[in-house]
Amino acid sequence: MSDRADRYRTVVGGAVDRTATRLAAVTTPTTDTIAAVLRDRVAAVDLDRPLGSAEAAVDEVDDLVTAEAVWFHDPGYLAHLNCPVAVPAVAAEAVLAAVNTSVDTWDQSRIGTEVERRVVSWVTDTIGFTAGDGVFTSGGTQSNLHALLLARQAATRAGRGPALDDLVVFATVSSHFSVRRSAMVLGLPERAVVDVATDAAGRMRPDDLAHAIADARRAGLTPMAVVATAGTTDRGCIDPLEPIADVCDLEDVWLHVDAAYGCGLLVSPTRRHLLDGIERARSVTADFHKSFFQPVSSSALLVRDPADLRRASWHADYLNPEDADEPNQVDKSLQTTRRFDALKLWTTLRASGGPAIGRAFDRVLDVAERVHDHVRRHPDLVLVAPTQLSTVLFRWQPDGVSDVDADALVGPLRATLLAEGRVLVAKTVVDGRPTSKLTLLNPETTVDQVVASLDHVVATAARLHHVRVRGRAHAGAHGAPTTGADR
Repeated sequence: MSDRADRYRTVVGGAVDRTATRLAAVTTPTTDTIAAVLRDRVAAVDLDRPLGSAEAAVDEVDDLVTAEAVWFHDPGYLAHLNCPVAVPAVAAEAVLAAVNTSVDTWDQSRIGTEVERRVVSWVTDTIGFTAGDGVFTSGGTQSNLHALLLARQAATRAGRGPALDDLVVFATVSSHFSVRRSAMVLGLPERAVVDVATDAAGRMRPDDLAHAIADARRAGLTPMAVVATAGTTDRGCIDPLEPIADVCDLEDVWLHVDAAYGCGLLVSPTRRHLLDGIERARSVTADFHKSFFQPVSSSALLVRDPADLRRASWHADYLNPEDADEPNQVDKSLQTTRRFDALKLWTTLRASGGPAIGRAFDRVLDVAERVHDHVRRHPDLVLVAPTQLSTVLFRWQPDGVSDVDADALVGPLRATLLAEGRVLVAKTVVDGRPTSKLTLLNPETTVDQVVASLDHVVATAARLHHVRVRGRAHAGAHGAPTTGADR
């Protein structure tokens, strides 16, 4: 056993040292190596011819993968909802990977089960559930699927209620795509997800929700659930939870709050009020690998009433018999074998506490507010929409640049920046028009750093536009190309 421990120290320690060296040398979020070269490098590796040692394999990982990684902690990474990770959580990741705990049954995890249950209890208390429960999941998509499965079981009373074809779910067009995918997985018809109108900021309108539920009932349909979003992916807006909960209480409809993005507000010392009403939901999604700065994966489904989790329970004599005395987490989960992801959040909470996480998220949101002001004042940029969290939707469009030209530039701008590797931004569509997007999720990134990145984005956009205009002028000077019909 001592030989195995020594081997662990040598191999894993070597990997940690190499990764630390890479971290110290990062100057851009990724490299400018073209996709074809990356593809060829991977294809050239013969997986049927091993290198002969763990050390050699770790060296190859460093040269092949880590050297070409996308680094979310670099200030030039501004694209998606990826966060730099808390170091205590990384240490916990090493522990849980080495021990290889599976928290599906108590006899496979023992104290691991108790730690997960304690972390879940802390989160439900933070939400405001007086006696809630929950389970860790692989991410927001699984958490949303699980919530809607429970809502479906409640609406159909485990097969004794309305048919699946009669069920409807209410959400907005800004809701996460997993809502519609979950409806498909759950066997609901294509029309099952009803789009509720939004206000100018992209938030669900409670009055329209009430009308939509009434219309569904008149059509003979059964409202299964309402999905409110606390942090939409594009706009970073939060649906008005209190009035939505009023409608759901009045209509006796399951309210699920997708707080995958906005869950960091639960521990915010200045913005917790933005989630007022979340405690009235039947279920909540929280992605700790977003605004709690945890390594992927770290998500949870939380419920106000523990009995709701039993709506999808399934028992097997060889695993979790119904008469078991032990608390088997597989009774609550859609997964069987499951990582001990709760240990990462546990370790982070023990190292610095929830308020420190909240202050870090607040710093992100403070920077986002100031970047919004910068974009609003910038002569070459248009602020497309406001946010309550940390997205920045903008378009490069100086005076004299048409909507058509500005829209046509969004895709090439993103692609050019990605190929260069210095600043990474995302692309989306808002109100039918392509839009550039920043997603800030690094509490160590400063306003000056984001502004410098935007300066580079503006210069790149201007250069691309100049090339396109010059190309059109060149084509015009030489006349339109002829076709066979013209000859």
